[in-house]
Amino acid sequence: MSVTAVIAQLRTTDLPGSIRFWTEAVGFELDFVYGDFYAGIRAGAHIFHLKHSDTPDPSIAYVEANGHFHLYIDTDDAQGMVHALAAKGIRPVTALHETGWGTLEFRIFDDQGHTIYFGERL
Repeated sequence: MSVTAVIAQLRTTDLPGSIRFWTEAVGFELDFVYGDFYAGIRAGAHIFHLKHSDTPDPSIAYVEANGHFHLYIDTDDAQGMVHALAAKGIRPVTALHETGWGTLEFRIFDDQGHTIYFGERL
């Protein structure tokens, strides 16, 4: 027996808008849509889910205020990623920087305000 995946779920008040953000702006792939309330977004071999909610995710403000994140996305080229996102109008909230724990990372907010980090291990 082994674990084959760990899947996070982000809540959204606008499922079509969030799908567009993650596919058109970020460049990930739509893996599936289930009804009008659920979808999967694929980033390479990894996936996370989007779930429609009538109210905004209450964790958004808490995560932002306390330095946490909703998703941390590993990349092999953080500088290339920050430039690719900027070309599509997504500006980092925290600029690309080296951390004390050996990564090069930056932070964005998604279309709903979730805190998303992109990081490259140095």
